[in-house]
Amino acid sequence: MEAPVASPIPADARRSLLIYNLLFPFAFVAMLPSLLTRMIRRGNYQSKFGQRLGNYSAEDRERFAKGEWIWVHSISVGETILALKLVKAIHALEPRSNIVLSVTTSTGFGEAQPHVSDWLEVIYNPLDAPGIVERALQLVRPRRLIFIEAVWPNLLSATKSRGIPVTFLPRLSPRSESRFRRFRQLTGPIFRLVDWLAAGEPEDIARWKSLGVPEERVRVTGNPKFDGGGANPERAAKFRNFLSECGVPDNAPILLAGSTFDGEERILAEVYRELRGEFPDLFLILVPRHVERTDSILKELQPLNLRVARRTQKPQASAEVLIVDTTGELRDWYLLATVVFIGKSLTATGGQNPVEPVLAGKPVMFGPHMENFSPIVPKWLAANAAVQITDAGELRERAGGLLRDEALRTDLAKRARKIAEPHQGATARAIRVLMESSESL
Repeated sequence: MEAPVASPIPADARRSLLIYNLLFPFAFVAMLPSLLTRMIRRGNYQSKFGQRLGNYSAEDRERFAKGEWIWVHSISVGETILALKLVKAIHALEPRSNIVLSVTTSTGFGEAQPHVSDWLEVIYNPLDAPGIVERALQLVRPRRLIFIEAVWPNLLSATKSRGIPVTFLPRLSPRSESRFRRFRQLTGPIFRLVDWLAAGEPEDIARWKSLGVPEERVRVTGNPKFDGGGANPERAAKFRNFLSECGVPDNAPILLAGSTFDGEERILAEVYRELRGEFPDLFLILVPRHVERTDSILKELQPLNLRVARRTQKPQASAEVLIVDTTGELRDWYLLATVVFIGKSLTATGGQNPVEPVLAGKPVMFGPHMENFSPIVPKWLAANAAVQITDAGELRERAGGLLRDEALRTDLAKRARKIAEPHQGATARAIRVLMESSESL
């Protein structure tokens, strides 16, 4: 393969980078207390900490000196699960490829680490500062960089200046779109450095064009997050055995709350207690988005006098509630649910992925804040394919209605799945775009 040819960065992008680099230290210092608190709370932050600052071991340097690498840049658990899906598809397409997956958080690192192999390496993302980025690029020497859901300006520009192709699988929430539009003169030149964007919906072409990205660089592929259920029935069967040891009958209805945020667990537990009057065998499964919150959740639920089991501990006989304090298992737990509530939608904003339970054949409920999953959520609501609630009272009422009516649950799941079907095959389509060369422009 020919060596990449250095490519000059346009003047407007250099100007945006200058402003970004002037502001970045202040923003970083402002965010530092929160970042450190989160790192300490999640644990294992000391492992390979130097990689975040562009410091690599002799073992790292020896590993990357062998062969050429495709760099896939992720962030936390959700993005990493998606990135692993794409990485496996890339390797299936190019079996001789070496791929490095970089992540920002220790939880994302923990999700990716078990997948390390002779062709896949996992590292921490370098801090997006020029000198640190340069050291990372000297280590990896990628032949391609793929951003998942967010671009980092210094890494993007340094890679492009080397003539290396950069592609992007974005997530464009209404909130981020509004922010990018407000600062279009700064963000537009950065986005234009990307060779190709793999967009989820046809309407995304106009959205990215309004943000300064040339229309011809945006390709509609569907959203790989919505492509295929990815659930493992064999692992779900092991989870069923765990529930049996907790005293949960096989035919017991299960209310499962996925990727919950602070405050949602207490609301769901209170709703669960009220529903138990009508559904005495009802069982509640809580899957917090951040497992390090488990101890605080247990304290919050203590006044409710519920028998609570933990996934990481021995099954507790006669349990009423299970907290899944692990990562990477949620999609398999969905297979056991009767009704699913999507977290980060009632007491927080943005929502979590609602398509995984739909592809598992389950009806979904969520709160008023599902901004990150537009436009599929509005399509579901227009087609009466999902249930949106505004508060705990409505959650109790609508969950009870679904638990009573099996036909309603089936119809909701079928309608939602039909709307999600255009995204099937999105992974393969996205890979074709993400592996495209800049010469195709």
